[in-house]
Amino acid sequence: MIGLWRRLFGRAEREKMAPLYRAIIAEARLPAWYREGGVPDTLDGRFDMVAAILSLVLLRLEEEGESARSASAFLTELFVEDMDGQLRERGIGDIIVGKHIGRMMGALGGRLGAFRAAFAGGDLEEAIQRNIYRGVQPDPSAMAVVRDGLSWLHTRLAATPAPALVQGSWPA
Repeated sequence: MIGLWRRLFGRAEREKMAPLYRAIIAEARLPAWYREGGVPDTLDGRFDMVAAILSLVLLRLEEEGESARSASAFLTELFVEDMDGQLRERGIGDIIVGKHIGRMMGALGGRLGAFRAAFAGGDLEEAIQRNIYRGVQPDPSAMAVVRDGLSWLHTRLAATPAPALVQGSWPA
């Protein structure tokens, strides 16, 4: 009975985070990242943009401390559910899905660390090259588009109150 209650409660809490997750996906799908920013318009490239933008949102929520911990957890669960569904739509079977999800979570964790360090005074371009361009040196103008876009988003997220963000208010 407790397990059923937790699943139902968790589903309701995840659904509260759905508007924010949809905003993250919409941001990651903006054509400018791919056209002007030179991010490969492939499954991997789109995953990289979703993971990068989700990382920035999770880092913003992290600043709120314990009060935003559950929001971060439910947002991450939505990411896992979405990625699981994407893999299954592409015909990946049950046995392999878990391994793919594990790698995706590792990639998300790596991006969190890279962007946390970059925005704390590290090298943002290095983090972008490694985590979005997968080690390939992009055209300098493309790098500028992605660097400036992520920096702008980071600044706008910092200026957005966490309760508004959790309710799905995306920074304009």
